[in-house]
Amino acid sequence: MKLILAIIRIAKMGETKAALAEAGLPSFTAMQVLGRGRGNGDLERLQQSRSEEECSFIVEDALNFIPEEPRLKSKRMITLVVTDEKKDLVVDTLIKVNQSGKTGDGKIFVLHTLDSFSVHSGQSGNATLD
Repeated sequence: MKLILAIIRIAKMGETKAALAEAGLPSFTAMQVLGRGRGNGDLERLQQSRSEEECSFIVEDALNFIPEEPRLKSKRMITLVVTDEKKDLVVDTLIKVNQSGKTGDGKIFVLHTLDSFSVHSGQSGNATLD
């Protein structure tokens, strides 16, 4: 079994949920998280902006918020436990849906899981997974 943790953009949550369900993986847990990577999101947003109005909004937003430490961004963390055979399907689905080619698309972590148990039925192992 594999535990898959994926950190994705908030705006991609609906599309990710639909893609996982379509791939036969409807069960997962999602939570709001804060974090940051190496990138500088505000600078990248400014470089990719399309209009003068959008640029001035980004600059004004940055000037009004001068942090002592780097800003944490809101993200979603998805957690799934799947059989070893489904690991590649999950990873490929998550990358396909969330990859935009820009920094901040997210990260996927795959960890080995020793066992799982259903509290309801007392079953263990792969029988507890979808």
